[in-house]
Amino acid sequence: MSIRLTDAPFDPGVLLSDFVRGRIETGAVATFTGLARAEAGATTVLELEAYPGFTEAQIGRIADQACERFGLHDLAILHRVGRIAPGEPIVFVATAAGHRRAAFEACDFLMDYLKSRAPFWKKEHGPSGERWIEPTAQDHADRERWGG
Repeated sequence: MSIRLTDAPFDPGVLLSDFVRGRIETGAVATFTGLARAEAGATTVLELEAYPGFTEAQIGRIADQACERFGLHDLAILHRVGRIAPGEPIVFVATAAGHRRAAFEACDFLMDYLKSRAPFWKKEHGPSGERWIEPTAQDHADRERWGG
């Protein structure tokens, strides 16, 4: 299991290639890559803040739940912090399981948590100034599907 924060841009294709290498007993790998949006020109930079050590530990707790709940062989989460331009990857999640359903559902489960509960603070910067972003009602509803 790998959980990392980075302030550097990353290539999801390289991460995927590294993640699948040597997996002779894994039947399925599911991935998700989230990109920063320009929000029709309203966002020129997305800024994410986290508490190093604490944020990874909190994500690690939900990752442990995902491994147990879905019988994962492995998972990887890489999340950007700092200033991110529209079009740049923000998050990469990969899950490895014996079968596709578990890999897909675990990836979805992890993203629902990351979007609504992970300890990140997000701020949009744009022509109208800056504003803090909170999880939406839909983000919370998506997480609730999993029982909390």
